[in-house]
Amino acid sequence: MSFNNVPVVHDGALRTPIDYTSIQTHPVIREAIGILEAQLFKREASLTSSLAVREYLRLQLASEPLEVFAIVFLDNHHGVIAYEPLFRGSISGAAIYPRAVVRRAIEHNCSAVIFAHNHPSGDTEPSRADRDATTRLKAALDLVDVRVLDHFIIGKGTPLSFAEEGYL
Repeated sequence: MSFNNVPVVHDGALRTPIDYTSIQTHPVIREAIGILEAQLFKREASLTSSLAVREYLRLQLASEPLEVFAIVFLDNHHGVIAYEPLFRGSISGAAIYPRAVVRRAIEHNCSAVIFAHNHPSGDTEPSRADRDATTRLKAALDLVDVRVLDHFIIGKGTPLSFAEEGYL
């Protein structure tokens, strides 16, 4: 049995299929993201709640079927300038280019950034490659006076914060 070309498991009860790879298009999820964006992206307000950032990033990245590396660009008062998914990869990694990160930071004229990426496996433990990439990006951004405030890994459960874990 299928519903709009989506297979449905039938056990006698009518079920509404859920396409988890496109959950961000669900109206309730889009509305939640919109509410968080409105709170985070107020130009006159500064970013003071890591919980709001964590939840926003979880809504943006948790349902991605492949690894996505994104950046939140911040002004000198930690006001959000932009959220931008910058690199997309495979189920096990994404190539991250410091030159492109520095270029986008300069184009946004930001003072600080927050990195985030998802682990499609659901495991939020940072790999050696995750820690090395963060170190390289931080060094590159230091050259242009852009601070790295945090790096979140999104997976199952609570997103991991590099800052809270002492990796930054």
